[in-house]
Amino acid sequence: MGGAAKLKVLIVDDEPPARERLRSLLAEIADVEVIGEAVNGHEALQETHDLAPDVVLLDVRMPGMGGLEAARHLNVLEEPPAVIFTTAYDQYAVEAFDAHAVGYLLKPVRKEQLAASLARAGRVTRAQLQRLAAAGGEARRSHIAARHREGLRLIPIEAVQYFLADQKYTTVRHVNGEDLIEDSLRLLESEFGAAFVRIHRNALVGVKYLERIERNADGQYFVRLRGCEAPLQVSRRMAGELKERFRI
Repeated sequence: MGGAAKLKVLIVDDEPPARERLRSLLAEIADVEVIGEAVNGHEALQETHDLAPDVVLLDVRMPGMGGLEAARHLNVLEEPPAVIFTTAYDQYAVEAFDAHAVGYLLKPVRKEQLAASLARAGRVTRAQLQRLAAAGGEARRSHIAARHREGLRLIPIEAVQYFLADQKYTTVRHVNGEDLIEDSLRLLESEFGAAFVRIHRNALVGVKYLERIERNADGQYFVRLRGCEAPLQVSRRMAGELKERFRI
Protein backbone atom coordinates (compact mmCIF):
# COMPACT_ATOMS: atom_id res chain seq x y z
CA MET A 1 0.00 0.00 0.00
CA GLY A 2 1.23 3.50 -0.82
CA GLY A 3 1.69 6.25 1.76
CA ALA A 4 -0.43 9.32 2.22
CA ALA A 5 -0.71 11.64 -0.75
CA LYS A 6 1.71 14.53 -0.68
CA LEU A 7 0.49 18.08 -0.12
CA LYS A 8 0.89 19.91 -3.43
CA VAL A 9 2.21 23.46 -3.00
CA LEU A 10 2.45 26.38 -5.43
CA ILE A 11 4.96 29.14 -4.54
CA VAL A 12 4.06 32.68 -5.64
CA ASP A 13 6.57 35.52 -5.12
CA ASP A 14 8.09 38.09 -7.49
CA GLU A 15 11.55 37.77 -5.87
CA PRO A 16 13.67 34.77 -6.94
CA PRO A 17 15.56 34.52 -3.60
CA ALA A 18 12.25 34.35 -1.71
CA ARG A 19 10.98 31.57 -4.01
CA GLU A 20 14.26 29.69 -3.64
CA ARG A 21 14.14 29.95 0.16
CA LEU A 22 10.61 28.58 0.27
CA ARG A 23 11.47 25.77 -2.12
CA SER A 24 14.48 24.70 -0.02
CA LEU A 25 12.49 24.84 3.23
CA LEU A 26 9.62 22.85 1.74
CA ALA A 27 12.11 20.19 0.57
CA GLU A 28 12.89 19.53 4.26
CA ILE A 29 9.22 19.05 5.25
CA ALA A 30 7.79 15.54 4.90
CA ASP A 31 4.85 14.78 2.57
CA VAL A 32 5.07 18.11 0.75
CA GLU A 33 5.71 18.55 -2.97
CA VAL A 34 6.37 21.85 -4.75
CA ILE A 35 4.50 21.56 -8.05
CA GLY A 36 5.19 25.01 -9.47
CA GLU A 37 6.17 28.66 -9.05
CA ALA A 38 4.65 31.94 -10.19
CA VAL A 39 5.91 35.52 -10.05
CA ASN A 40 2.63 37.48 -9.83
CA GLY A 41 -1.11 37.16 -9.28
CA HIS A 42 -1.95 36.57 -12.94
CA GLU A 43 0.52 33.68 -13.17
CA ALA A 44 -0.75 32.29 -9.87
CA LEU A 45 -4.29 32.02 -11.26
CA GLN A 46 -3.12 30.26 -14.42
CA GLU A 47 -0.82 27.87 -12.54
CA THR A 48 -3.57 27.05 -10.05
CA HIS A 49 -5.88 26.13 -12.91
CA ASP A 50 -3.19 24.05 -14.65
CA LEU A 51 -1.68 22.33 -11.60
CA ALA A 52 -4.50 22.21 -8.98
CA PRO A 53 -2.32 22.79 -5.87
CA ASP A 54 -3.64 22.01 -2.40
CA VAL A 55 -1.94 25.09 -0.94
CA VAL A 56 -0.78 28.37 -2.49
CA LEU A 57 1.99 30.29 -0.69
CA LEU A 58 1.13 33.80 -1.81
CA ASP A 59 3.27 36.90 -1.46
CA VAL A 60 1.12 39.90 -0.48
CA ARG A 61 2.95 42.64 -2.39
CA MET A 62 3.81 41.95 -6.03
CA PRO A 63 3.85 44.21 -9.09
CA GLY A 64 0.76 43.95 -11.26
CA MET A 65 -1.70 41.85 -9.34
CA GLY A 66 -0.83 41.40 -5.66
CA GLY A 67 -1.60 38.49 -3.37
CA LEU A 68 -4.82 39.80 -1.84
CA GLU A 69 -6.53 40.35 -5.20
CA ALA A 70 -5.23 37.02 -6.53
CA ALA A 71 -6.67 35.24 -3.47
CA ARG A 72 -10.07 36.84 -4.05
CA HIS A 73 -10.05 35.55 -7.62
CA LEU A 74 -8.91 32.07 -6.52
CA ASN A 75 -12.00 31.94 -4.33
CA VAL A 76 -14.17 31.97 -7.45
CA LEU A 77 -12.88 28.50 -8.39
CA GLU A 78 -15.16 25.55 -7.74
CA GLU A 79 -12.51 24.01 -5.47
CA PRO A 80 -10.26 26.83 -4.25
CA PRO A 81 -6.87 25.91 -2.79
CA ALA A 82 -5.90 26.79 0.76
CA VAL A 83 -3.96 30.07 0.87
CA ILE A 84 -1.09 31.10 3.15
CA PHE A 85 0.12 34.67 2.68
CA THR A 86 3.76 35.63 3.05
CA THR A 87 4.59 39.20 4.04
CA ALA A 88 7.50 41.33 5.18
CA TYR A 89 7.16 42.49 8.78
CA ASP A 90 4.57 45.22 9.09
CA GLN A 91 2.68 45.57 12.36
CA TYR A 92 -0.44 46.87 10.62
CA ALA A 93 -0.51 43.94 8.18
CA VAL A 94 0.07 41.44 10.97
CA GLU A 95 -2.81 42.88 12.99
CA ALA A 96 -5.08 42.76 9.93
CA PHE A 97 -4.24 39.11 9.21
CA ASP A 98 -4.69 38.18 12.86
CA ALA A 99 -7.99 40.05 13.14
CA HIS A 100 -9.47 38.12 10.22
CA ALA A 101 -7.99 34.74 11.19
CA VAL A 102 -6.16 34.42 7.88
CA GLY A 103 -3.01 32.30 7.65
CA TYR A 104 0.22 34.21 7.04
CA LEU A 105 3.98 33.86 7.42
CA LEU A 106 6.41 36.65 8.15
CA LYS A 107 9.52 36.96 5.99
CA PRO A 108 12.14 35.65 6.29
CA VAL A 109 10.06 32.49 6.59
CA ARG A 110 11.19 29.91 9.18
CA LYS A 111 10.88 26.18 8.66
CA GLU A 112 8.95 25.56 11.90
CA GLN A 113 6.35 28.23 11.16
CA LEU A 114 6.04 27.03 7.56
CA ALA A 115 5.44 23.43 8.63
CA ALA A 116 2.87 24.53 11.23
CA SER A 117 1.03 26.73 8.72
CA LEU A 118 0.87 23.92 6.17
CA ALA A 119 -0.52 21.56 8.81
CA ARG A 120 -3.44 23.86 9.55
CA ALA A 121 -3.89 25.52 6.15
CA GLY A 122 -7.52 26.09 5.27
CA ARG A 123 -9.57 27.88 2.68
CA VAL A 124 -10.09 31.57 3.23
CA THR A 125 -13.65 32.81 2.95
CA ARG A 126 -14.70 35.53 0.55
CA ALA A 127 -15.80 37.74 3.44
CA GLN A 128 -12.43 37.38 5.20
CA LEU A 129 -10.58 38.37 2.04
CA GLN A 130 -12.82 41.33 1.38
CA ARG A 131 -12.34 42.69 4.90
CA LEU A 132 -8.60 42.01 4.76
CA ALA A 133 -8.26 43.84 1.44
CA ALA A 134 -10.21 46.79 2.81
CA ALA A 135 -8.05 46.89 5.97
CA GLY A 136 -4.94 46.99 3.79
CA GLY A 137 -6.32 49.80 1.63
CA GLU A 138 -6.85 47.46 -1.33
CA ALA A 139 -10.62 47.30 -1.37
CA ARG A 140 -10.93 47.74 -5.11
CA ARG A 141 -9.98 44.90 -7.44
CA SER A 142 -8.57 45.73 -10.88
CA HIS A 143 -10.45 42.79 -12.43
CA ILE A 144 -13.57 40.70 -11.95
CA ALA A 145 -13.07 36.93 -12.21
CA ALA A 146 -15.63 34.69 -13.89
CA ARG A 147 -15.40 30.89 -13.74
CA HIS A 148 -15.01 29.04 -17.06
CA ARG A 149 -14.26 25.52 -18.20
CA GLU A 150 -10.82 26.72 -19.23
CA GLY A 151 -10.20 28.31 -15.82
CA LEU A 152 -10.80 31.87 -14.70
CA ARG A 153 -11.61 34.65 -17.12
CA LEU A 154 -10.31 37.98 -15.80
CA ILE A 155 -12.40 40.96 -16.90
CA PRO A 156 -10.79 44.39 -16.41
CA ILE A 157 -13.10 46.69 -14.45
CA GLU A 158 -12.43 49.36 -17.07
CA ALA A 159 -14.09 47.10 -19.68
CA VAL A 160 -17.33 46.51 -17.74
CA GLN A 161 -20.37 48.25 -19.24
CA TYR A 162 -22.90 47.04 -16.67
CA PHE A 163 -23.77 44.51 -13.98
CA LEU A 164 -27.28 43.02 -14.04
CA ALA A 165 -28.52 40.96 -11.08
CA ASP A 166 -30.83 38.00 -11.58
CA GLN A 167 -31.55 35.88 -8.50
CA LYS A 168 -28.40 33.86 -7.69
CA TYR A 169 -26.10 35.23 -10.40
CA THR A 170 -25.02 38.60 -11.74
CA THR A 171 -24.41 39.13 -15.45
CA VAL A 172 -21.30 41.14 -16.31
CA ARG A 173 -21.62 42.80 -19.70
CA HIS A 174 -18.23 43.94 -20.96
CA VAL A 175 -16.61 44.99 -24.22
CA ASN A 176 -15.74 41.36 -25.06
CA GLY A 177 -19.09 39.76 -24.24
CA GLU A 178 -20.97 38.55 -21.17
CA ASP A 179 -20.14 36.40 -18.16
CA LEU A 180 -21.86 35.25 -14.98
CA ILE A 181 -20.44 35.94 -11.52
CA GLU A 182 -21.71 35.40 -7.98
CA ASP A 183 -20.87 38.84 -6.54
CA SER A 184 -23.91 40.77 -5.34
CA LEU A 185 -24.70 44.25 -6.65
CA ARG A 186 -24.38 45.56 -3.11
CA LEU A 187 -20.80 44.25 -2.89
CA LEU A 188 -19.92 45.57 -6.36
CA GLU A 189 -21.40 48.98 -5.61
CA SER A 190 -19.54 49.31 -2.31
CA GLU A 191 -16.25 48.21 -3.90
CA PHE A 192 -16.27 50.16 -7.16
CA GLY A 193 -18.11 53.25 -5.98
CA ALA A 194 -17.89 56.21 -8.33
CA ALA A 195 -17.03 54.13 -11.42
CA PHE A 196 -20.60 52.75 -11.50
CA VAL A 197 -24.04 54.15 -10.87
CA ARG A 198 -27.18 52.26 -9.90
CA ILE A 199 -30.05 52.80 -12.32
CA HIS A 200 -32.38 50.15 -10.92
CA ARG A 201 -32.44 47.80 -7.95
CA ASN A 202 -31.02 45.11 -10.26
CA ALA A 203 -28.59 47.14 -12.41
CA LEU A 204 -25.29 49.03 -12.08
CA VAL A 205 -23.87 50.75 -15.15
CA GLY A 206 -20.36 51.95 -15.91
CA VAL A 207 -20.26 55.74 -15.78
CA LYS A 208 -17.73 55.94 -18.62
CA TYR A 209 -20.14 54.09 -20.97
CA LEU A 210 -23.21 56.27 -20.26
CA GLU A 211 -24.38 58.08 -23.40
CA ARG A 212 -27.88 59.38 -22.76
CA ILE A 213 -31.17 58.97 -20.92
CA GLU A 214 -34.31 58.40 -22.97
CA ARG A 215 -37.98 58.54 -22.02
CA ASN A 216 -40.74 56.67 -23.87
CA ALA A 217 -44.41 57.62 -24.40
CA ASP A 218 -45.37 55.91 -21.14
CA GLY A 219 -42.92 58.01 -19.14
CA GLN A 220 -40.49 55.12 -18.61
CA TYR A 221 -36.80 56.09 -18.57
CA PHE A 222 -33.98 54.12 -20.21
CA VAL A 223 -30.22 54.62 -20.53
CA ARG A 224 -28.18 54.10 -23.65
CA LEU A 225 -24.66 52.76 -23.13
CA ARG A 226 -21.80 53.03 -25.57
CA GLY A 227 -21.23 49.63 -27.19
CA CYS A 228 -24.61 48.18 -26.09
CA GLU A 229 -27.48 47.85 -28.55
CA ALA A 230 -30.31 47.37 -26.08
CA PRO A 231 -31.26 50.20 -23.68
CA LEU A 232 -31.47 49.46 -19.95
CA GLN A 233 -34.49 50.40 -17.86
CA VAL A 234 -34.11 53.10 -15.21
CA SER A 235 -36.37 53.10 -12.16
CA ARG A 236 -38.44 56.27 -11.67
CA ARG A 237 -36.73 56.84 -8.33
CA MET A 238 -33.26 56.83 -9.94
CA ALA A 239 -34.15 58.84 -13.07
CA GLY A 240 -34.13 62.29 -11.46
CA GLU A 241 -30.86 61.63 -9.65
CA LEU A 242 -29.26 60.37 -12.87
CA LYS A 243 -30.30 63.40 -14.90
CA GLU A 244 -29.13 65.75 -12.16
CA ARG A 245 -25.78 64.03 -11.74
CA PHE A 246 -24.84 63.53 -15.38
CA ARG A 247 -26.85 66.13 -17.31
CA ILE A 248 -27.38 63.63 -20.10
